[in-house]
Amino acid sequence: MFKIIFIAGITFIAVSNFAQTQFENDIISTSNGDIVITFIGHGTLMFSFNGKIIHADPFSKLADYSTLPKADIILVTHHHGDHLDPQAIEKIRNEKTVILYTELCVEKLAGGTVLKNGETKAIDGIEIESVPAYNLIHKRDNGEPFHTKGTCNGYVITFSDKKVYVAGDTENVPEMKALKNIDIAFLPMNLPYTMTPEMVADAAKAFKPKILYPYHYGETDVSRIVDLMKDEKDVEVRVRKMK
Repeated sequence: MFKIIFIAGITFIAVSNFAQTQFENDIISTSNGDIVITFIGHGTLMFSFNGKIIHADPFSKLADYSTLPKADIILVTHHHGDHLDPQAIEKIRNEKTVILYTELCVEKLAGGTVLKNGETKAIDGIEIESVPAYNLIHKRDNGEPFHTKGTCNGYVITFSDKKVYVAGDTENVPEMKALKNIDIAFLPMNLPYTMTPEMVADAAKAFKPKILYPYHYGETDVSRIVDLMKDEKDVEVRVRKMK
């Protein structure tokens, strides 16, 4: 059992062994209750909605997952070790947990469901759509993209009347820029693996999420994206601790 307590924008997650873990959180209202977004760090998030817990890319280096709520749904964007961490997943999964991931993840973790780019799955009234995530420009020394088209996912999660886009590791690809009616977007901003602030701004100006969270930003100067988006009145940029 657990409960989530909110004090001045901070989440205290109290679990059965009396451990507590402290993270920033935001609360987003929907037509059917609140979404609580917990900012674990890097590319790692947790969502609570109507008693359901969704973990996105749980990563052991960022939290003690034995103290966090068990997952109803786990979303894994791709197979790299800072996004697919079997040790973290084993601590928050149970026999009812649904894990959605990519084909390359199967080699490292059994028991999940592959969601290919463009596919959609509904779980307990929450719709999850896979969006392509890949590099167009940034590549390894051998010319191979850091993330190859068709092998990685972003996810659009529909909570009642709100759509939340967790982009995963990607650049400002056409599929991202074509998204519609996104309320909240998490866009990565670290080089050389994902996007520059200019790329993030290009994408955000195209699909216009109501709230933009830069995440997975490492040592990138996040003030740059704030400056680039300052004249976009329809997009609110919120910066949280997501190195």
